[in-house]
Amino acid sequence: MKKLLLTLITTGVTLTAAAASSDAVRAVAPYVYPQNLAIRNTGVTFMADGSSFAIMDADCRSVVRVDIKSGEVVEKLIDLGNTRETSLPNIEGFILSPDNSKMLVWTASEPIYRRSTRAQYFTYDIRTRLLRPLSDNHPLQESPLFSPDGRMVAFVAGNNIYLRKLDYQSEVAVTDDGAPGKIINGVADWTYEEEFTTVCSMAWAPDCLTLSYIKYDETAVPSYYMQRYYSACDGDEADELYPAVWSYKYPVAGKPNSRVSIHSYDVDNRKTKDIALPDARIEYIPRIEYGPDAETLVVATLNRDQNHFEVYRVNPKSTVAKSIYTEDSRTWINPAAYEDMRVDSDGLVINSWKSGWNALYFISYTGSEVRTISMPDADVTAYYGSDAKGNSYFQAAAPTPLDRTIYKLAPKGGVTPVSATSGTTDAVASPGCEYFATTYSDTEQVPVIALVTSAGKEVYKLADNSALKDRSAGKHAPREFFTMNSDGVTLNGYIIKPAGFDASRKYPVVMYQYSGPGSQEVLHRWQFDWMDAFAQEGYVVVCVDGRGTGGRGRAFTDIVYRNLGHYETIDQLAAARYAASLPYVDASRIGIFGWSYGGYETLMAATADSASYAAAVAVAPVTDWRFYDTVYAERYMLTPQQNETGYRDSAPLWHTSSLACPLLIMYGTADDNVHPANTLEFVSRLQRMGGLCDMFVFPNMNHSINGCNARSVVYGKMLDWFNKNL
Repeated sequence: MKKLLLTLITTGVTLTAAAASSDAVRAVAPYVYPQNLAIRNTGVTFMADGSSFAIMDADCRSVVRVDIKSGEVVEKLIDLGNTRETSLPNIEGFILSPDNSKMLVWTASEPIYRRSTRAQYFTYDIRTRLLRPLSDNHPLQESPLFSPDGRMVAFVAGNNIYLRKLDYQSEVAVTDDGAPGKIINGVADWTYEEEFTTVCSMAWAPDCLTLSYIKYDETAVPSYYMQRYYSACDGDEADELYPAVWSYKYPVAGKPNSRVSIHSYDVDNRKTKDIALPDARIEYIPRIEYGPDAETLVVATLNRDQNHFEVYRVNPKSTVAKSIYTEDSRTWINPAAYEDMRVDSDGLVINSWKSGWNALYFISYTGSEVRTISMPDADVTAYYGSDAKGNSYFQAAAPTPLDRTIYKLAPKGGVTPVSATSGTTDAVASPGCEYFATTYSDTEQVPVIALVTSAGKEVYKLADNSALKDRSAGKHAPREFFTMNSDGVTLNGYIIKPAGFDASRKYPVVMYQYSGPGSQEVLHRWQFDWMDAFAQEGYVVVCVDGRGTGGRGRAFTDIVYRNLGHYETIDQLAAARYAASLPYVDASRIGIFGWSYGGYETLMAATADSASYAAAVAVAPVTDWRFYDTVYAERYMLTPQQNETGYRDSAPLWHTSSLACPLLIMYGTADDNVHPANTLEFVSRLQRMGGLCDMFVFPNMNHSINGCNARSVVYGKMLDWFNKNL
């Protein structure tokens, strides 16, 4: 049997003759997507037996089972050269049934939004080798979900839920009212997917007799219309002469959301019950999940202001709902409370920063607090579970906010690290937490993926990213970490110095930041990207995490409440002054760059009255939070009606007259997240007052602007812009 070592297959960027006319694009291409890809997600699916895991082979034609202790491939769970009834040339991925007797595989996937896809799914019986289409009636399906016994699959097609009963190869419609732009059953609408990081809104009862789901009524949500232009990269030629119009439901701040409701479907009698929750303030239902029995459906809810979080225990049969956890906040509820909520056999694990730092609270199904996992002056950032001895495993931003370390908490107390304490370690835990598939990196170490024991002892490596290590050799620039003061607050940052650094010279600086609430860019982790290319081209790169960012407790983050852009701008201006004070920096040649929220903060900083930037680049920037979606904008700002002054003060639109440096804005015309209207209105206000800026547009590209050499063009254009202006 062969030993497994994961590899990453990438397609290198090949610039055409026309594209190759830009030296800047050629210079950055080896540093950015897809050339800088590293294996970070192992793709490991631990098996129910706790002694093996499944993983797709590099040929994309098989899924193998690997013995954990030996690392040997012991069998092929599926081999596309040896299936019955249906043949496929390759697959894109797989999902194991809870009992590991079957799997779902898929091909021909199509993106919907950021996280969602529809694809051609197939069911595969591992024992009989029967490979069959999931549906005979719907060519593409979304969010398929195995029943706990593996005998049924719920899926969505055309906004309706269907059940595939595998024993009889029959298909049953659970809902029939789904309609585009009106009703969505079982999968999230745009806002829930983007801001609550959820795709599937269905849950199976443990006894397999009930399927519960969320219905989204988006009838009252205003439609957003976008022009779809032809693109030489991947455009539909039908759009070349007459561009198409695409629309979807997108609630901007202050507008109506989808009305959400919970329903339970009885598999045997095919009856559906409506489940009413007792609090009229409920606006959002970010999560539903079953507990240990069919009478325990856990429902997480939020009010519209997102400062009241309540979890209910619902009996889907009687429809009785009982509150078992409530939390109120003077600002906003930490999204980890519902996004990372863990539903276990004996209760819930809920993240909360009510103590001032994020901690884990264990809540019984009767609503009592059982115990807490916390770290002194540090945020707990992930929970992995517990082992047979009662040890709990979690990740924390410790020993410094720049690190991510895995710790073990003993039943009688006492926390010990089970991973490196300098750098970033992420993990996937096996059932019972006997083993972990970990990914470790630091600023000099490419990500290394290994299988380790619960004591942190390495069993063997799964991937070492040696190819990336070779590609980046001599190109990866060291990060030098520092702290600085802004407004009496200590901030963390890093500096990248140019290749062949000469302390007697004066260098231009590009400041990079994201700045969004809860984000963190300054970390002890591997990063190889555009900033390494810029260092090769003679730039100093400076990155500072200002107030509002994550990893440093509640007070550091929620200071930006109702006033986005204010403290972030104070801190980025202070970072520019810090950079200007360095003896090797030319204070007259400092630029600033950011993407998305970072693009927003770039505009806020560049239009500040005391700004001294020589140039700025904003990619896909928000220019007024009134243009952005309800969940994100209102989480931090409330509605425009509740916070009119805050919205006005936080909008770059109202500061265009203060822009005092050359500005380049880039965006994709198909950006369904931060709409092009943000840029276009900003530019129109500049025009009205006789102001100037440059724009570079990516036809048919979304918020990520990737594929078709796009990333190398984004950063190549940025390099060219800074070369001309710095």
